[in-house]
Amino acid sequence: MSCWDTIQAYAFRSLGYGERLLPREGFTLCEHFTLIGSGMIWNVYFGLIALVSGFFLANLLALGKASSNMWLHRPADYFILIFRGSPLFIQFFLAYFIFLELKNAGVLPWLTSAWAGALIVLFLNTAAYSAEIFYGAYKSVPRGEVEAADAYGMTGWTRFRRVIWPTQLRLAWPAYTNEGIFLFQSTTLVFLSGFPAQRQQGDALYYAQYFADKTFNPFVPYPILAMYFVLFTLVLIGVMGFVNRRLNRHLPQEARKKMRLRPMMMR
Repeated sequence: MSCWDTIQAYAFRSLGYGERLLPREGFTLCEHFTLIGSGMIWNVYFGLIALVSGFFLANLLALGKASSNMWLHRPADYFILIFRGSPLFIQFFLAYFIFLELKNAGVLPWLTSAWAGALIVLFLNTAAYSAEIFYGAYKSVPRGEVEAADAYGMTGWTRFRRVIWPTQLRLAWPAYTNEGIFLFQSTTLVFLSGFPAQRQQGDALYYAQYFADKTFNPFVPYPILAMYFVLFTLVLIGVMGFVNRRLNRHLPQEARKKMRLRPMMMR
């Protein structure tokens, strides 16, 4: 089988299209790159959907935590504490157990599938971490900007939408970029969690481990997996950097906040 035939057979195998059986012998580099790249579709899916949806929940949680209303800031505090205080890996297992009980009760059986259940866990986890970032940025909004908004007669939602939130977002964006990078790397935990890979349609780590187990040589598939993650991280940094420049475009050049990559070695 030529490399082009391999790409046609396995490029979308992680989605259930193409060759049903995995290669059994004579593993080539083209098969490594194609199948692991196919699995990356799921990692990108988990990372992007959780990051985009978690952004909105994180902003609501940050506002709730900053609120003086006990019925708003207490639930937000507890939510952030639970998801920041427990390991993501444990959250996957607990969530799968809860979703499995719901399935046995005939309620929402699709939650036990990785595409839904694991995504919900990632969504809630990143929302909690991002909420703390946005809360810190909210508290760092210069007092002078708020007073200027008051002087213009802005109050309530108008003041928040036109003055506080744009500044909050600008201050939080570099740290939020690092959260996005770490979230994308955390998608590899989906394969190690209780959520099963259906019909061998797993993520990138699933295929990397498959090649490592069959060839007894982890020094080929895992570096390929790492290369894919590095490439997507560079793309993510580029996109987030573009947004950061847009958020700071009104500031003088010397006052613009620089993007700095600070990978989190531990959660």
